[in-house]
Amino acid sequence: MSANGSLMPKTDSYRVRGGSHIVCTMLQYPSLVCYRRSHKARRAPKDFKTATTGVAAKAMKNELSRLVSSVTDQNAKKPFDIEMQSFFYLFTRYLAERAKGQEIDWDRIKAPAADQIIPYDSLPETIDKSILSKLAVLKVNGGLGTSMGMTGAKSALEVKNDMTFLDLTVRQIEHLNTEYRVDVPLILMTSFNTHEDTLRIIKKYANQQLRIVTFNQSRYPRIFKESLLPCPQSADDDKKQWYPPGHGDLYNAISQSGVLDQLLADGKEYLFVSNSDNLGAVVDQRILKHMVDSQAEFLMEVTDKTKADIKGGTLIDYEGQVRLLEIAQVPSQHVEDFKAIRKFKIFNTNNLWLNLRALKRVMEHETLDLDIIINPKTTDDGQAVIQLETAAGAAIKHFKHAHGINVPRSRFLPVKSCSDLLLIKSDIYSLSHGRLVINPNRMFETTPVIKLGDHFKKIAQFQKRFKTIPTIIELDHLTVTGDVYFGRNITLRGTVIIVANEGQRIDIPDGCVLENRLLSGNLNMIEL
Repeated sequence: MSANGSLMPKTDSYRVRGGSHIVCTMLQYPSLVCYRRSHKARRAPKDFKTATTGVAAKAMKNELSRLVSSVTDQNAKKPFDIEMQSFFYLFTRYLAERAKGQEIDWDRIKAPAADQIIPYDSLPETIDKSILSKLAVLKVNGGLGTSMGMTGAKSALEVKNDMTFLDLTVRQIEHLNTEYRVDVPLILMTSFNTHEDTLRIIKKYANQQLRIVTFNQSRYPRIFKESLLPCPQSADDDKKQWYPPGHGDLYNAISQSGVLDQLLADGKEYLFVSNSDNLGAVVDQRILKHMVDSQAEFLMEVTDKTKADIKGGTLIDYEGQVRLLEIAQVPSQHVEDFKAIRKFKIFNTNNLWLNLRALKRVMEHETLDLDIIINPKTTDDGQAVIQLETAAGAAIKHFKHAHGINVPRSRFLPVKSCSDLLLIKSDIYSLSHGRLVINPNRMFETTPVIKLGDHFKKIAQFQKRFKTIPTIIELDHLTVTGDVYFGRNITLRGTVIIVANEGQRIDIPDGCVLENRLLSGNLNMIEL
């Protein structure tokens, strides 16, 4: 940190204490200077790109310095400065990769080898309860659920028996601690969007058999696509000018916050990470035992891909190394290949298992350069902006003996839409100590396919259109489009399709049983 509090130090380089980001000056960062030395005419297009790279880096550095100087509270200034340094390092990496035209070489991609993805069924049946005392559980809790019309933390949504995502997680871990007499803490990584909400919500768990720790992930400035300058004008500018940089920020944030050091001091050696909206992501002692036995520093749970999962990241073998490949990294001409189930058979559930000592080593002695995901957005006033994000699973390439575990689909039950919510709320599932258990009366191994139209997209509309959740234990497929309302005590079986045309409304009466039916706008009942 320079004496005058500016963004960048006067020395050539330095390492942010406790983190992995080495923030370099332009003069030290080779990709920002070497291109200026080339004047060969045949490389003119690249020269132009690299010349503008240097200019963009300098302009961004100046703007970030101005943002830092806008912080008047001296206690807040230093952490904000460090945060902007981490962002600047990510930004200079983005510029360097853009100038080089770096993208993955498709011909070098291979399917993972047999030892890179282990079937869950091959894991040891025996468990070692003593290992639980060395475990901590982390939930990525930064999402707002805006796609479902929510404004607060998504984890506060009631999903089953009047219980929220957080309620269910707390119930699970509390049961684990009580049954095995251990102290597994729950760590919540929040974002600036959900932090205050989360702190308010967790107060109700004060008397539970559970320690809850929260820390906030980074807040980075959105970037104008044309000028490559930051959107916010000051550090306290509107929330819309900032963004949380993806769950890949987990490693930097847990280190900078001091939570990593505290976990190690408490004797914790393993961390189970998952998204807060994945109701299938529960502690699995077989996976934990396998992690210890195999000395793997990093495990990623993957599961078989279906047509609903074609955009999910996948594990690949890239030059002999296991790596995560996200759809955003795929060259446009190969996107359809990426989506094909035939070639890429599994996808990342974002259930990750980490060795905390290994994470400490990587953060202190290596550079954790995660693949950059460019997320284009449009502001409310129509301006094109970009967000530079990273994925937590991309860290797999930095850890020893890292590999994937092909787990049952039951470990991946995310609630991303009201269609997912209907399934979870239904009689397909019951609860056991906070865990979802499939109804034994369900005759099929698979869960029904549910597709609710735009009229059911927002949670408020969903709640208004279902007086009670229908009985669907014998349902195979449900499609609903248009202005449709469901009464009480409705039973759906087989394949049910309900279509209300434009300007029409369909009300399904109380107590109605629909089995293999197509209902159209004029309420004709057609047997399928």
